Amino acid sequence: MTTAFFSHDDYAKHNMGAEHPECPERLSAIISYLGDTELMGTLDWIKPEEITRDQLLSVHPDRYVQQLDMMQPTHGRIFTDPDTAMMPDTLRAARLAAGANVQAVDMVMSGQVTNAFVCARPPGHHAERSKSMGFCFYNNIALAAMRALNFHGLERVAIVDFDVHQGNGTVDIVQGDERILMCSSFQHPFYPHSHVYRQADNIINTPIEANTSAAEYRKRVEADWLHRLQDFRPQLVLVSAGFDGHRLDPMAELNLEAEDYRWLTDLLTSVAADHANDRLVSTLEGGYHLKGLAESVAAHLEGLASIR
Repeated sequence: MTTAFFSHDDYAKHNMGAEHPECPERLSAIISYLGDTELMGTLDWIKPEEITRDQLLSVHPDRYVQQLDMMQPTHGRIFTDPDTAMMPDTLRAARLAAGANVQAVDMVMSGQVTNAFVCARPPGHHAERSKSMGFCFYNNIALAAMRALNFHGLERVAIVDFDVHQGNGTVDIVQGDERILMCSSFQHPFYPHSHVYRQADNIINTPIEANTSAAEYRKRVEADWLHRLQDFRPQLVLVSAGFDGHRLDPMAELNLEAEDYRWLTDLLTSVAADHANDRLVSTLEGGYHLKGLAESVAAHLEGLASIR
């Protein structure tokens, strides 16, 4: 069992301001925490390359990609929505994040590694086909899915999103695509307040009320997802791994702990083992309490690397 860990120093150059929760310190906290664990020596550390324009166009229309290119400032910051800022190095970081997801799919599909975790920013799951929002510019997980389907020729790919905020952008892009089954848990009612009830047959939404217990969360997720995933028989499992459902996270009101993320990981790796030859690619989405984020990512990685 080999787990690749994708990250890049240039992710830190995307900085939306001292008070912004989606900050460079998120990744440094994760990597620093891993340095004190046995994971540090077991992971295959990979520095990704930027995604190509043609690969971006598998998900986002050319006019949107051009619009982002033209909006990027040469100095200072501009906001694409009230929460999402661009600066001179933003699209470099976003292309590296998207590129890491495509590269991770390629390495998993070629058998170079068993599974992979993309420790990247900016995140991607709020980016719709033609709209940036929620700290996101390119939809990393959708780009990974299209790489698997269109380049590697897979017929069935599962996307599982356990961020506390619904991955509206991913739903916008993949709804109705019968090659993809998307399972998503999220606090509700909550940002982004969309794509909860208007859903295609390939979208399994699990809305979770604020202050729901971890035990109830596990019960509902397993009931909603497990049989559908097993019946779908995915040839690859893709994960939008948001850790902002942690009880300490300032951005939400759920009660998950690191061990709950390990439980989620074990559930998903079991599906990958049953149907996908263990192939799984996970990418970082949310998580804004630095200690809670680092501990939860470590638990997730222990599950991917099968460390007890």
